[in-house]
Amino acid sequence: MSNSNHTFYIPVMGTAFTIDAPLKVAKYGISSVISIGDNELCEQMREYHSKKNNIPFEPILKFSSDDYRSERITSYLNMVYTLVKQQIETLRQLPFKSGSDIDKYFEMLPEKSTLKQQYQCMLETTEPKEKEDLQKQLRQGITAGSIDVNIMTKIDRDNRDKEGKIQAPEYGDAITALRGFANSQLSAAIIFSAGFNRRLYAYCEQCPDFFPDKNGHLKKRIILKVSDYRSSWTQGKFLAKKGIWISEHRIESGLNCGGHAFATNGHLMGPILEEFKVKRSELTQQLFDICNEALEKKDKRTYQEIPETKVTVQGGIGTAHEQGFLLDHYGVNGTGWATPFLLVPEVTTVDDKTRAHLAAVGKKDLYLSDVSPLGVPFNTVRGTDSEKLREKRIEEGKPGSPCPKGHLISNTEFTKIPICTASKLYQRKKIEHINKQGLGIQAIKEAVRKVVAKTCLCEDLAAGSLRKYQVENKREQATAVCPGPNLAYFSKMATLKEMVGHIYGRLSLLNDLYRPNMFVSELKLYIDYLAKQMKEASPITEKQTAHFNAFKQNLIDGIEYYMSMVPKLVKETEPYRERMKADLISLRKELEALFEKQKDHLPDLPPIVKAEIAKVVKNISPVARAV
Repeated sequence: MSNSNHTFYIPVMGTAFTIDAPLKVAKYGISSVISIGDNELCEQMREYHSKKNNIPFEPILKFSSDDYRSERITSYLNMVYTLVKQQIETLRQLPFKSGSDIDKYFEMLPEKSTLKQQYQCMLETTEPKEKEDLQKQLRQGITAGSIDVNIMTKIDRDNRDKEGKIQAPEYGDAITALRGFANSQLSAAIIFSAGFNRRLYAYCEQCPDFFPDKNGHLKKRIILKVSDYRSSWTQGKFLAKKGIWISEHRIESGLNCGGHAFATNGHLMGPILEEFKVKRSELTQQLFDICNEALEKKDKRTYQEIPETKVTVQGGIGTAHEQGFLLDHYGVNGTGWATPFLLVPEVTTVDDKTRAHLAAVGKKDLYLSDVSPLGVPFNTVRGTDSEKLREKRIEEGKPGSPCPKGHLISNTEFTKIPICTASKLYQRKKIEHINKQGLGIQAIKEAVRKVVAKTCLCEDLAAGSLRKYQVENKREQATAVCPGPNLAYFSKMATLKEMVGHIYGRLSLLNDLYRPNMFVSELKLYIDYLAKQMKEASPITEKQTAHFNAFKQNLIDGIEYYMSMVPKLVKETEPYRERMKADLISLRKELEALFEKQKDHLPDLPPIVKAEIAKVVKNISPVARAV
C-alpha cells in the first residue's frame, strides 16, 4: 500500500483480469496487482498497449535468447511504468473543474484523507490567490498507486531450450518472473502467493533492489500472501536469514476468496487477525533482528530502525462497515477488494460476454471446483465458455486441452517428461488406465469424471483479455473466470467512482439478497468444506477422525470468538448484530449435526489418540480462547 492515498487495493485476479489494471487506476492513486506468471500474455499486452499509445514495438520472440521469458516481463512492466508516469504528469496539469480526472482523483479519496480535506477546503475557498496556492499543493500531493506484481510460487516448472534440453534452475517459471520484475524500472512490491518455494526465495539474494540502499530505502519490496500467522513467521524467517525484509503480510481468507482456495485446518479469519494484532510487534522485532544479523554477515548496510511493515487483509469483504472494522479493530493498514471489481469495466479486463454472465449469476452458480490441474480447489462459476468448451471436448470423445503453454505441468504418472493433468495426452492415458482396472461401471464413471474435470487454466484465464482487446490468437479462446462467493451480492455493472464510493460507504452496490457478515460467510464455507471432506472419506480412518475433530474444534473456537466480538460491531445496527448471533448459533448447530450424523462412521479412538487430539486442540488457537 506504499504510494497510495487509499485504504484499499485491488489484488491480483486470475492471470488476465488485472493484467493492465495499473494503466486504469494507478493515476487515481489506487494500487493494483499484475500477474506476471504468463510471459506470453505479458508480451501480447505489451504489443496491444504499445500500438494503442503509439509506442514503437519490437517483439521479443520465443527462444530469441535463453532468458526471453524474463525479458518479456521486464519490457511489459517498463512500458506500464512509463505510461503511468506520463498519466500522472498529464493529470497534474489538468484544470480543476467538475468531471475532470484531477477532480475525480480527489473526489474518490476517503473522507479522513488529509488530501481530501484540503481538496474540500480548496473548493470552498473564494479568494483567487488562496485557491491557486491550494491547487498547487494538491497537484504536488498527487501520487500514483503502486504497480505491484504477483507470482504464484507453486507454478515453477523447469523450462527447456529450443533443443529440448532442460535449462538451469534460474530459468524456471517462478524465478524467471521474479527476475523480470527485479530488472524492471518499477519501485514496487512483488507478492509471493501460494506458499513456500525454497529455490525462489533463495534467488532473492541475487536481486540488489531487495536490499536497503544508503538511506535504508527498498526500491523493491516483498509481500507475503498468507493464510495464517505461522506462515508469515516461517516464510519471513527464511527470507530474513538471507537479509531480505518482508514489507507486508497480506492475509487472505482460506475459502472466502477468488481463484485457488488454500483452506486452513478450520482456522477462521477473525482469530487469525486477532493473532496478528497481538503478535505483530513481536513478529516484526524478531524478523528485524534476524535480518540485520544476516545483513551484517553479508557486509551489507543494515537497517537503523524497523522498516515499514504493513499487515493487510483480503477475501470476502463487501461493505464499508466491514472495511472500517478491519481497519479500526484489527489495525490493518489496508484491505483488498477483488471480486466486486469484475463488474467494473473501467478496472478489470474481461470480455463483454463473460462480464454480463457474471452480473447475472446467483449463489448456486458460484462453487468450489476441481477444475485446477494443480489439484487445489478453485473458485469458479457455472456456465462459462471454458466450461462449455471442456464439455464439448468430452462429448466429442476428445477430452483435455492441447496444452500450448504448459505452465502447470507436473505429472509423471505416464511420461518421463512432466505433463499437465488437463492435457489431452494425460487424460487419454489416464482413462485408458482406468478402463484396465476392472472396476464397476459406477466406479469407472466417477474416476473418469474426476479426470476430465480439469480445465486448461493457462489458456482460459488469459482468454478474457485477448477477447476483450480482439488480440489475434490462432488457438481456441474460451474464458474461464474465478470470482469469490462474494460476487453473489453484486449484480450490476458499476463505474470505478461508484465502486470506490461503495467501499467508503457513500453508496451501496449490494443487491437485495441477504448478505451475512463476511466472517459468518467464511464460517459457512468452512462447514460445507468439512462436510464434503467427511463425505469423501469413506471409510473414515483414525487419522482422518483426528483431523476432523481438530478441524471441528477450530471452528467452534472461531464461533465462540465471533460471539464475543459481535458487541464490538458498534457501527452496525442492533438488528444486524442480533441476526449475526442467530447465524452463528445456527451454524454451530449445523456443525454439531454434521458430526452427529457421522458418528456411526467415525471409529472409536483409543485413549492415547484422544489425548493427542486434546493436546493439538489446546495449542491450536490460544488467541481465540483468550478473547
